Amino acid sequence: MSIAPLRIAVVTDDPGWHGRQLLKSMLAYGIDARYLRLQDCRIDLNHSEGLYLGEFGTELPDGVFVRGVPGGSLEQVILRLDILHALRESGVPVYNDAKAIERTVDKGMTSLLLHRAGLPTPPTWVCETPEAIKSILMLEWAAGHTMVCKPLFGSQGEGIIKLNPQDSMPDLEVFKGVAYLQRFVPSWNGISCDFRVFVVGGKVDCAMARYGKDWINNVAQGARCESIIPTGDLELLAERAVEVLEMDYAGVDLIRGQDGHLQILEVNSVPAWYGLQSVTPHRIADRLIADFLNRCVMPAATLRHPLASQLYPSDHRSSEETLH
Repeated sequence: MSIAPLRIAVVTDDPGWHGRQLLKSMLAYGIDARYLRLQDCRIDLNHSEGLYLGEFGTELPDGVFVRGVPGGSLEQVILRLDILHALRESGVPVYNDAKAIERTVDKGMTSLLLHRAGLPTPPTWVCETPEAIKSILMLEWAAGHTMVCKPLFGSQGEGIIKLNPQDSMPDLEVFKGVAYLQRFVPSWNGISCDFRVFVVGGKVDCAMARYGKDWINNVAQGARCESIIPTGDLELLAERAVEVLEMDYAGVDLIRGQDGHLQILEVNSVPAWYGLQSVTPHRIADRLIADFLNRCVMPAATLRHPLASQLYPSDHRSSEETLH
């Protein structure tokens, strides 16, 4: 008896290099993998599952790998997340699911949850009135601290500004009416450096140090990457952060302050790994897809058809170990 290949949706509106890496890793398993734009999906109660999923039509895929959720109006973003929620509620494994994305795309909620879990993260304030912003900045400046203001929803170091006493108040319009204020953490060695730790399936897969041209250490802003082996508190904090935020995979950004202690800056639920791949010998996409299939998709697929485990053995790995 034969069964049809697993059908996997890679959610992205711009596949690019990362999308191609994921599809290449899935094709090695003989999987029918396709890109899916959330903009092409809709809630449609004329069908049994109540969903229409672009190229997949009204049939549910066997699994969904979320590579990106496009921005838009509040209503558009909520609808796109509703689609991911509905898929999970229908029994489709979603990696990372909407709950994890909601917890981490919002930097304020991420910081709050890390803080409540007792994990070290810089003092942070999220507010929307000029009076509150001024009060916080004045107190922090008086204590000798430099401050950073970030977009609440943002990535790749874009839109981040540093605030010193001689600077003017941040323009709330630029930050969509909400200021995410965080105490600046100078690096312990005097060099602009932080760490990106990539966690897959609850365990650290690989990591790098990022050396910025200025005080921003994102690869998209020109930072230099250097492979490291994360051990000790770097490994433990990264894995604990992902556990607290209930994520399948993540890029965790940490910095070691002047006191020598690590602090968690951000946790990314749809992390890029192009820079990290350039200093990592194994294909990161292979590790992601292996975990996605073996831990999430295969248990669900085997329930539907016991032969699935024979077609997609759990110890399968792509033999290709290059960056191409």
